[in-house]
Amino acid sequence: MRLQPLNIQHVGEEIAIAWNDSSESFIRLEALRRACPCAACGGEPDILGNIERPVVDYTNESFQLKAFLLVGGYALQPAWADGHATGLFSYPLLQRLALPS
Repeated sequence: MRLQPLNIQHVGEEIAIAWNDSSESFIRLEALRRACPCAACGGEPDILGNIERPVVDYTNESFQLKAFLLVGGYALQPAWADGHATGLFSYPLLQRLALPS
C-alpha cells in the first residue's frame, strides 16, 4: 500500500497527519521549516556532487504556517508567513520528521 495522508490539520505549533496505514504523525512547525528540502534551504549539488548548505536566516514569521498544498499525490508544500513556499516534503520524509509517539 502506498503511503497517503487521510487528513492533515494545522493544530497550534504542529501539523497533525492521519495516514492510510492507521498511523498518525505530529510535526512541530519549526522542525518542519528547518528541515526544508528545497535548494535555497538545503542546498543543491555542484558538478562534483558536493552540497554546500546555504546560510538561512530565520525570523518569527519563518515558523508561522499560512497554508499548505498537497502536490501530485506524493508531497506536502507549506507556505510560510515570511513568503517561503518552495519546499516539497515527500510523505516518507514527513513520517521521518514526526515526533516520537
